[in-house]
Amino acid sequence: MARKSLVVHVLTAFLLVIAPAVPARAALPTAAVALGDSFISGEGAGAYQPVTDVNGAAQGFPGWSAANANAYFCHRSANASIQRADLPGIAARINLACSGGRPYDLASASNSRTGGRQVASQIQQLRAVAQTHDIDLVLLGIGSNNSSFTFGDVAIKCANQFIADAWTGWWEFWAYINGPVPQQPCSADDLATAAQLQAATAETTAAVRELLTVLDQIDADGQHRVVLQDYTNPLATDVLPSLVEEDSRQDDRDKFRALGAERYRAGCPIHRASLPAGHSFSTSLGTLVGSVHNALKAEFPQLVRLNVQRAFDGARLCEVSTNPATTLATPIRVQDGTTGVPITDLAGYDKIAIQRFANACVTYYQTCQESWHPNAAGHGVLAQCLTGAATTTARQVSCTRNTDGTLTIG
Repeated sequence: MARKSLVVHVLTAFLLVIAPAVPARAALPTAAVALGDSFISGEGAGAYQPVTDVNGAAQGFPGWSAANANAYFCHRSANASIQRADLPGIAARINLACSGGRPYDLASASNSRTGGRQVASQIQQLRAVAQTHDIDLVLLGIGSNNSSFTFGDVAIKCANQFIADAWTGWWEFWAYINGPVPQQPCSADDLATAAQLQAATAETTAAVRELLTVLDQIDADGQHRVVLQDYTNPLATDVLPSLVEEDSRQDDRDKFRALGAERYRAGCPIHRASLPAGHSFSTSLGTLVGSVHNALKAEFPQLVRLNVQRAFDGARLCEVSTNPATTLATPIRVQDGTTGVPITDLAGYDKIAIQRFANACVTYYQTCQESWHPNAAGHGVLAQCLTGAATTTARQVSCTRNTDGTLTIG
């Protein structure tokens, strides 16, 4: 028995020596992935890259008169914060966000809803990434567009009401595509009511929970950090003194074309009385994101909130300069049809021309889609904010711009 046992051990050892070693599976390259809406995709930053549509075709720029549903108009920018942040240990940066994205689009194909783009669900796209990469970081920004309201609609509403007030008298009938445009300043409830914000919070929370659950299932090593970013307001709390009055007319009276043109040039065609409502709306979006984080942080300890509401302080449109190129946000700009040439000055145009420009924005939203979003410099600031949130152990991070242009992150 002892001899038989010895033979078995000798054979076993021999087989171990000659048996080919099974190669260990190579580690997947690490990736940082961006998901969500325009503030994440890079809207306003230019250098937009081709986007793979729901049929698997890469869509480059399709022309200004193409349907806005085209995947390209997700506007995934090479200048987006995910591409520019300092992210140690990350091998690849992958942008799956889409301008106009809603909570619905995380789990469902965007083209299956009204007004959506021709792209697969962001979770489906994320699953594909997980096949080839180890997802270590996710940047997520979602909630400003939802079933109740959208950021773009809010911006168009307040700007159109200002322009209508500036160029027409109250007694004049001025019909846009969808009928006459009101001429009064926006109120907080014009932008989002308390009930709408409550519904949007619930909708966003459910969508983010589904995303985080899937991410836990598909991440190669289960180790990842999810940065949930909120929103920053592109506008000042009030306009510069030089933009208050022109030709002895302010924006609280009927017809003020010179003042309207002056504010448009500066990038902030909006009533001064609308600005508090706009900042209330922006604060409410921050509260929405904070509520989502609070609801999910115990269930998903990898979830981090990044508060960027004050990241543009002192560099917002019409805050310290009438030159929008010196700010961190894109000005309101429209086109005369689908020319591809933004109109930078409305001085000298009559109300019929103004109506035509506004209608182009309504019919071909891509002609004005970049308006009031972070510009390339703004996304660069958001990249610094992301770096801070990605490299700290804190569960809540604030990013604030100081008076000297530096950022305080912590």
